[in-house]
Amino acid sequence: MWLLKTIDSFNHAIAGLIHSFRTQLNMQIHFLAAALVLGFSLFFDLSRVELALVIISISFVIFAELLNTAVEVIIDIISQEYTIKARIAKNISAAAVVIAAGNALFIAYLVFFNKFKDVSAATILTIRHEPLHLAFINIMIIFILVVALKSIFISGTPLRGGVVSGHTALAASASLIILFLTGNLIAFSLSLVLLFLIAQSRLESGTHTFKEIFFGALLGFITTVIIFYFFRLR
Repeated sequence: MWLLKTIDSFNHAIAGLIHSFRTQLNMQIHFLAAALVLGFSLFFDLSRVELALVIISISFVIFAELLNTAVEVIIDIISQEYTIKARIAKNISAAAVVIAAGNALFIAYLVFFNKFKDVSAATILTIRHEPLHLAFINIMIIFILVVALKSIFISGTPLRGGVVSGHTALAASASLIILFLTGNLIAFSLSLVLLFLIAQSRLESGTHTFKEIFFGALLGFITTVIIFYFFRLR
């Protein structure tokens, strides 16, 4: 029972994230910037500390934008007319986003500037990365794509319903990650069985249609192939 309540609470939180993405242009810009930075980081041999700083910076900006959106909604509910105090409160919450964004730019400068000077076309083609980095970035990008697609088509949440199945996308991605990292066909076959069971459960529960499950799996496969084929360790 507690597990269902926890899942439901998490689903409500994701619904809030999707609403913010759907209604706030700044949030859409933040998500686009996050996807670009994560993709850009694949071209550099980031340490775990550097990757952590990038992820924390991205999360901090999105967190601040969510608070800013919540403050604006609350003020609009409380005060239907323009007041100086309401404007001050909105300005302060917007300032929090500016500070978070400035912090993210500073972190990006510290992490990427020196690395960028040493990058050439040849090194980009031969760059090597830890599998952990690729797997984590891959999952983050898929999550961003799922949220974006469901926001654009105004349907569902990453946990329930929508134009693509987020569960199936992540399961499809995980199965390919296992293949790329292990090269073991038996392990890959077992992961495909789990993928099939997850897809079947989403279909039988009525959460997704076959088309939504198919597009979810396609999204997971294509994203993972692109990232691991071009950037995996050799």
